[in-house]
Amino acid sequence: MSGIDLSDRTKVLAIIGQGYVGLPLAMAAVDAGWSVIGIEKSSSRVEQLNSGSSPVEDISNTRLAAAISAKKYFASNNPEDVSAASVVTICVPTPLNDAREPDLELLESATREVAPHLSNETLLVSESTSYPGTLRDVIIPIVDSLKPTATTTLYFASAPERVNPGDPVWDQKNTPRLVGGIDEESQKRALAFYNSICDSVVATSTPEIAEAAKILENTFRLVNIAMINEFTQLCSAQGINVHEVINAAATKPYGFMPFRPGVGIGGHCIPVDPLYLTWWARKGGQVASLVERSDEISNEMPIYVAERALALSKKSASTQKVLIMGVAYKPGVGDVRETPASALRAALVARGAEVAWVDPLVPLWEGTKPVSESWECDVAIVATNQPGLDVKSLLARGTPVLDCTNNYGELAGVELL
Repeated sequence: MSGIDLSDRTKVLAIIGQGYVGLPLAMAAVDAGWSVIGIEKSSSRVEQLNSGSSPVEDISNTRLAAAISAKKYFASNNPEDVSAASVVTICVPTPLNDAREPDLELLESATREVAPHLSNETLLVSESTSYPGTLRDVIIPIVDSLKPTATTTLYFASAPERVNPGDPVWDQKNTPRLVGGIDEESQKRALAFYNSICDSVVATSTPEIAEAAKILENTFRLVNIAMINEFTQLCSAQGINVHEVINAAATKPYGFMPFRPGVGIGGHCIPVDPLYLTWWARKGGQVASLVERSDEISNEMPIYVAERALALSKKSASTQKVLIMGVAYKPGVGDVRETPASALRAALVARGAEVAWVDPLVPLWEGTKPVSESWECDVAIVATNQPGLDVKSLLARGTPVLDCTNNYGELAGVELL
């Protein structure tokens, strides 16, 4: 760990995982005066980070290089390096497995790797999203079984990440953080840590409250997105402009929050976190039926969009060429994790269409490269409103466009979802 200031252990932080959660946390901690060790398994990722090249869009190369130059940041693939830290945070993905159930393999693996190297009086925090009880029932037992003999006292807390990639307003510093310690001293230390890097920290009475709150946040979004997507289909069938309906409802100053229809759900949270809730419910002998149905509606939406788009073309389905515009899961980023564009393309292909795509921020997607926007097509679908999309050129050629983002409705030849 040459080149990093470790002189004051009380201000040394080790972060397991240097992706979209871990690296922004690292830079926020550096800004607050912490020395940060970023632990990554990939040697190539470690080399990239230490060269000052950021793999995360929200962190510039300049900011990363400045942290390295100030001897406040160093990336490592050696889990033993956590022994130098007084605080260790776990920021690894918690995806779904093939059965669409919680997959904690990365979280458990990260815990097993660092547990034997935790120094006495270290605070271990899980920022990875998971079902209530993960810290108490999964992480702590692993640590207790593997921690060094000399390490007699450890502190534990849950502080689920609240990261919104590409957001120009909300970041690690100004987004309120939930913190739930396993006991009083753990809570005291965890609150002190997050208060050092965040403007607002909210204490919860237990780790389970913090874990459940994170799942609730994204389940709220899933249910409302599914509801508006279903409502959109009902309105379209009756010839009613759903966007006018939403705008009208949004004039109510209380009791309503506008959501907009789209191709479906995507990203690292909304398609995943609610299924941690449904699994947790079934584990306890209950069924989260509304959430399960919302997930079904969301997975069906790309099929509806494909059929709406194909209906705009005058050619038969077997000969239609369709251009998907924007394949990232949200505008302003190149992130294609869980993007609904994948299901959209599959639905189009299943209906006999030839499909190509463009996205100014995505150079490669599922093994394919983008085409030029001059690609001749029978219909185009704006799936994600990425900056730089040239919708007007398509319209000038007479190509019908289905806009699933509510951004081009004023243009002739565009049909809104």
